[in-house]
Amino acid sequence: MRKELPRGYRHITEGRIRENVGLGYDDLTDGLIIEHRPGRTVTETDNLLGTALTGNAAPLHTDAHFASHTEWGRLLVCGGVTLNLVAAMTVRSTSGLTLANLALDDIRFKAPVFVGDTLYAETKVLNRRLSKSRPGYGIVTCRTTGHNQSGTRVLTFTRTFLIPINPSAVRAATDY
Repeated sequence: MRKELPRGYRHITEGRIRENVGLGYDDLTDGLIIEHRPGRTVTETDNLLGTALTGNAAPLHTDAHFASHTEWGRLLVCGGVTLNLVAAMTVRSTSGLTLANLALDDIRFKAPVFVGDTLYAETKVLNRRLSKSRPGYGIVTCRTTGHNQSGTRVLTFTRTFLIPINPSAVRAATDY
């Protein structure tokens, strides 16, 4: 007799289970709110790599001496780094099986982020519809909020992506 599996896992063979990545279209219902965990503590390496990869040489993000003379008194984490860290937290559940990101809109940086801050994310499904041009896929639009360890909102954005209607078929076809 097979033991019932916890939600989010599926049976592979006797004594082996696999965790699922990505909720399905039917799971992402309008109004659903997802609290993403674990949180992510921002490191100096995150900030330096992010600024180096994008070529953002603003001294506020890279020069501690310069930043110490600003109203922040220390390095400010680059907004692109903050956006990428928060967006990445959402992928495992919302768009782990996505075929394509379609839009990133209405990005607002609400409060500064510093090295050592721990970020958390929450996503609300705004709407979804079947794709007209891609049979078997749906289009989902979500609003994500990032906040720090004190509960201060640091970022909001809206993201639209293309997701399979039948995640089980995609998992079977890709052995994922």
